[in-house]
Amino acid sequence: MRVSVCVGEYAKTPYCVPELGINVFSMEELCYCMKENVFLLDFSIINDGLLDWIDRECGLRELARQLHSYAHKQGSLSVFVTTILRYVGFLDEETIREIEQVLKRGAGLSGIEKRRSQIDYLTGKKKYQAAIRGYDELLRNWREQEAGGEPASKDFLARIWHNKGVACAGLMLYDRAAECFEKAVELDGREDYLRDYLAAMRILLSEEDYVALVSGRGEWYRQTLELEKRLEKITGEWEEQPDYLRLYNRRELRSRDKQRYDEENECLTEALKDSYRM
Repeated sequence: MRVSVCVGEYAKTPYCVPELGINVFSMEELCYCMKENVFLLDFSIINDGLLDWIDRECGLRELARQLHSYAHKQGSLSVFVTTILRYVGFLDEETIREIEQVLKRGAGLSGIEKRRSQIDYLTGKKKYQAAIRGYDELLRNWREQEAGGEPASKDFLARIWHNKGVACAGLMLYDRAAECFEKAVELDGREDYLRDYLAAMRILLSEEDYVALVSGRGEWYRQTLELEKRLEKITGEWEEQPDYLRLYNRRELRSRDKQRYDEENECLTEALKDSYRM
């Protein structure tokens, strides 16, 4: 069991992180909250309420004093956040540097670009349902913007459709993913967009129908050959993994001895439950 030594006092009154609506009772909880929601952080977190909470509730007057200058001289968001993270020491230095880079990249983005980056971050964290809702929100905003005579750039819109397709594929909704990838290709014929569209169609269609889809299209055919090579390579690597071998052996056991297979399943399930509770 891993034990962490807390920095400062455990607050009697929680601090509610602006824009996130999350209550935290300790500096470690604050650090974890900032790490998990790094793309949602903005300058609203730099405020006297947080400094007062760090000082009075957590008893960290020195840290509050360090942060005071950033709060009242419009210091950078990345410096403010990483000052807290490094002082508390809850996260390792590599993670803190990653958070710092994310915040620096977000500083130069427009509102809609930052929002898309926030949603892309959810996709990267495999929070696919939330990401899909976010992409749908961006697409609604685009339609309203277009109706007002301010169309979004095609490459920006294509990226939204493509990344929504990635989120759909993460939920194994390959038909929806293919539709999104196809729209991205129509807007911006990038090779990676086409590759992902073909990959989704490769899963959806029978081999005969897939061949019919790509035949007669030179660029598509070239991409298909590369896709098949990648699939063959990935499949070979997967079949060498211990997880695959365990699954293969269990499939063999199921066909030979169903009773033993069920008994072992029960043991494995209990072991997984125990590991989850730890």
